[in-house]
Amino acid sequence: MASTSADGSLAGYSSVEAILEKFVPEAERLEVLRVMHGYNQGVPLQPLPLEESVAAMAREMDFGLQGYKFTASKEQLRAPRVVRVGLIQNAVTHSTSAPFQDQILAIRNRVRSLMNAAGAAGVNVVCLQEAWTMPFAFCTREKQWCEFAESAESGESIKFCQEMARHWGMVVVSPILERDEKHGGTIWNTAVVIGNNGNVIGKHRKNHIPRVGDFNESTYYMEGNTGHPVFETAFGKIGINICYGRHHPLNWMGFGLNGAEIVFNPSATVGALSEPMWGVEARNAAIANTYFVAAINRVGTESFPNAFTSGDGKPAHKDFGHFYGSSYVAAPDASRTPALARHKDGLMIAEMDLNLCQQVKDKWGFQMTARYDMYRDLLTEYCKPGFEPQIIKDPSL
Repeated sequence: MASTSADGSLAGYSSVEAILEKFVPEAERLEVLRVMHGYNQGVPLQPLPLEESVAAMAREMDFGLQGYKFTASKEQLRAPRVVRVGLIQNAVTHSTSAPFQDQILAIRNRVRSLMNAAGAAGVNVVCLQEAWTMPFAFCTREKQWCEFAESAESGESIKFCQEMARHWGMVVVSPILERDEKHGGTIWNTAVVIGNNGNVIGKHRKNHIPRVGDFNESTYYMEGNTGHPVFETAFGKIGINICYGRHHPLNWMGFGLNGAEIVFNPSATVGALSEPMWGVEARNAAIANTYFVAAINRVGTESFPNAFTSGDGKPAHKDFGHFYGSSYVAAPDASRTPALARHKDGLMIAEMDLNLCQQVKDKWGFQMTARYDMYRDLLTEYCKPGFEPQIIKDPSL
């Protein structure tokens, strides 16, 4: 049997968890999930009850809906800091051959429906997928796709997200293709953070740009120049590690050193390249840096009008491969939610007590026991042209 089906499902199932539920007896399955997903406060992660009206929206508009609740220990001196986060994954709605304005409006209308469901469910912070306003056309190297770029301060998608933020009183993380008019019209891969009052708090540009497979993104934009900013919002301190940055442990660490409590990882990645890594990296980052991580991946297969190659020996082709969705949330205590479907639009809602971050820091002491001065010295030497690796050779060789 093929590992994936033509519809993008996993051998006919929506997720790994769905396969386990179908074929593994309950007692054994719960033990497997204990290892795969961890325990939150000593028990399996609990589902989050959602209003029937929200479930009805999901049925009517045909998107997956899941909700889970991360708890923390009750403290004597601090009140709980409960935040509800939403992750939206979606496929493009039109052919990539359709007029660009039609594509833009159709995607926006689809995302509006999902954002309204998030708002109705009481979400405080919602994050969209990488470059959500467009097909992920960077495989093609064709420059007409630059037309989708817009201002990070006043672009049409930013105005739309401001409208949604004001309406629902929620923070919106909007990853776009940015056109920086003040610097020669340069293009960046950027996430804009919009406050719950509809104000633009700031932006972060993607730190690491892939040069692997069909990810020909450096044809359009280069590495970002905004560092590792953490945005203090009404609902906690958040960072955004855009897509390929999840493969770089020090990139995750940068947001942690700046005080992030939740780091969003809006992505666009395909099954043939990265799927075995997907369930590991966000969870590992949450553990190592003692914050929550929300990993969002787009879904569907996007075919482009003209065939392209990427210098990897593969014949010319018209699609990137299947974007496998599977968005999830991971906590600093090694627990995580199941994943959204591999082949369907979806909304993941996670309620979390941010007090868990400090509680896990106090328990494990990763930051206390880190050797930042030693790492600093090693990296300082490594960045010098005359660096010599610290290798102690067996004298008998």
